[in-house]
Amino acid sequence: MTTAPAPLSPALAAWRYRQAWVKALRPFSFTIAVVSCALGAELAWLDGRGDAARAALVLVAGVLLQAGVNLVNDFHEFKQGRVDDKLPELGVFGAARTALEWSIFAGGLACFALVVPIGLWLVAEAGAPLLWLGALGLVGAYAYTGEPLNYKRRGLAVVLVFWLMGVLMIAGSYLAVAATWSTTAAWRAVPVSALVSLLLLSNELRDAEDDARHGIRTLTVRLGYDRTVALWWALVALAYGSAVGLWGAGLLPPPVLLVLTLPALRDVARLLRVPRERRRPLPPLTAKLHLAFGVAYLATAAWPAVGATLAAVLPLP
Repeated sequence: MTTAPAPLSPALAAWRYRQAWVKALRPFSFTIAVVSCALGAELAWLDGRGDAARAALVLVAGVLLQAGVNLVNDFHEFKQGRVDDKLPELGVFGAARTALEWSIFAGGLACFALVVPIGLWLVAEAGAPLLWLGALGLVGAYAYTGEPLNYKRRGLAVVLVFWLMGVLMIAGSYLAVAATWSTTAAWRAVPVSALVSLLLLSNELRDAEDDARHGIRTLTVRLGYDRTVALWWALVALAYGSAVGLWGAGLLPPPVLLVLTLPALRDVARLLRVPRERRRPLPPLTAKLHLAFGVAYLATAAWPAVGATLAAVLPLP
């Protein structure tokens, strides 16, 4: 005869629910939205089209969108029965667990809903093209694991996030701040966009065996682990190589600051060939690399303007 679990105290229940929300939110991944939106706003500023209010709203909307993606993704993965219990140590089961899952889903939808009024205000300022980009972003965010599209299990996530959370988010942020489209900004988005895909690919590599066991046909499962590692290095080459190419094309100052990110790259690369149980830090360490790369890239793009400003403020004798 099984005994029902003892009811949780309010304090313990609140702590466990908070832990579940933190895991579902995956705050380390917010670097994607922060770096992409900041880059788009910075490029608008460098072109003389900056606007502080619009830039702030773009950043808020980007983080809300990222939070919504993470929460809805967490809900759908569990409800589809394709993942193991992510929270066994929390001891939340039965009706309490169901309520927790649905609250996470509702939280994700609430994040998407909060993006809408911000987006509509920005559309009123920047024009109709931003409306179509914003709608595409919301659909793409939900469809990461949401049915009927669920492009993660179709092996399309790594490619689509390059565009949705990389190129289009950066160029869209530029459009929202500058109120005009810039193809040059889209080209300058490529290095950071490659790191966005790299972060997602690291997540797939970490979960490769579990995804295969549960029938989640991610790109990593379809290609196999070794080929995916080769793709991982190809994305690294695209990130650093495209920055050099943009410099050669006159679209970026010399990207020498990116050398400072190589230790973070080394830390992630060391985990690519370790046993499954030691791969857990892959996504957060890749997020650290993405953030380091993003900061170095932002500084690189802004350096001529910063230098000119300093020269004007502090003229040499």
